Amino acid sequence: MKAEIIFTGTELLLGQIANTHAQYLGERLSALGIETTRQVTVGDDWEGITGALREALGRADLVIITGGLGPTEDDLTMAAVAEVLERPLVLYEQALRRIDEYFAAQGKTTPPNVVKEAYLPEGAKLLPNENGTAPGCLLEDRGKILVVLPGPPRELQPMYEKYVEPRLREKLGNEAGVLYYRVLKLTGISECATQEKLKDLAASSVNPRIGYVVKPGEVHVRISSTASTQDEARLRVEELLKKVEERVKDYVFAYDEEQIEEVVGQLLRDRGFTIGVAESCTGGLLGGRLTNVPGSSDYFLGGVIAYANEVKERVLGVPSEVLRTVGAVSSQTAQAMAEGIKRLLGTTLGVGITGIAGPGGGTPQKPVGLVYIALATPEGTEVKRFEFPGHRAAVRQGAVNGALMMVRRYLEKGI
Repeated sequence: MKAEIIFTGTELLLGQIANTHAQYLGERLSALGIETTRQVTVGDDWEGITGALREALGRADLVIITGGLGPTEDDLTMAAVAEVLERPLVLYEQALRRIDEYFAAQGKTTPPNVVKEAYLPEGAKLLPNENGTAPGCLLEDRGKILVVLPGPPRELQPMYEKYVEPRLREKLGNEAGVLYYRVLKLTGISECATQEKLKDLAASSVNPRIGYVVKPGEVHVRISSTASTQDEARLRVEELLKKVEERVKDYVFAYDEEQIEEVVGQLLRDRGFTIGVAESCTGGLLGGRLTNVPGSSDYFLGGVIAYANEVKERVLGVPSEVLRTVGAVSSQTAQAMAEGIKRLLGTTLGVGITGIAGPGGGTPQKPVGLVYIALATPEGTEVKRFEFPGHRAAVRQGAVNGALMMVRRYLEKGI
């Protein structure tokens, strides 16, 4: 089965909001073995929406359209669907009751313009909206499936998972392939360098296949396979995963849906360890990532943002001679920062980060992206040198990932 997705909304075209539906729906359809061949974004324009619908229905087996289901004049999607399928819009009493109940719960009556949301193309299967007022719908017409979903993610995602995906599974039946995939999250290496390390593996394998996604400070390597059974797909993926992992193991900081800060937090909690951070080029991002995790006060005691050399020296105890002779961006400074924060806060572990995030400030000897990260432990201090690719934000996020990777590896050794 081939699918096309149409996203409606002028705000998407203007870049006023991010289109998170593209990734979400692409992944969910892929997991069913449905290939998404095209994604199109159109504004709140009648000709644009109807034209996109006609084109998509002419090519794809499944068409999903999102947004434009509200009560205002520029919410045109449901009327456009009715026009293209040559079906009248009819009042669905069940949808109207749900809308009335929604407003009654707030002590209000339904505004007249909102009644519009209860009109759907004749013969459509109603998709209840349990997090808003505008329902979606599913239609089957001339061998095609058309799904209409609301725009807000908190409405779209539950509706898709509860009502649409089960219908698609039923429709696919035994034809549905089972998709299985694993993701390796890398830091400290560029996408080009990653592909170079894996190019022969990628070239020689179609199923499973290797794909890449780049985010600030990290590269995701996705290994996926489609097979008739989950076990068969898993076996294919795991075999290739071992080969990939062997080549990039020095850069792997997390797997699949793991959030590295959550993994590190649990490891710290399990060991009964505490941690403090001393940050220069990351400016508090490491502390922010650690404290994003609920309950992080169990192990995170605090941090120091030591941007200026006098703060490194006066607060963290970095020797003035070190700063004078080898500079703030050096392994010696990172080590002194990690040991200084550990001593200052009395923590089990201390992390020190210093580097050049750019875009300026680099030299041939110390280029932009150079970061030294130190981890002070009860056994001693480890310092690693990194060169993170990309712009300033990517370097800073990469440095945080690198620091968390060092902490994770140290803690996992003691398990």
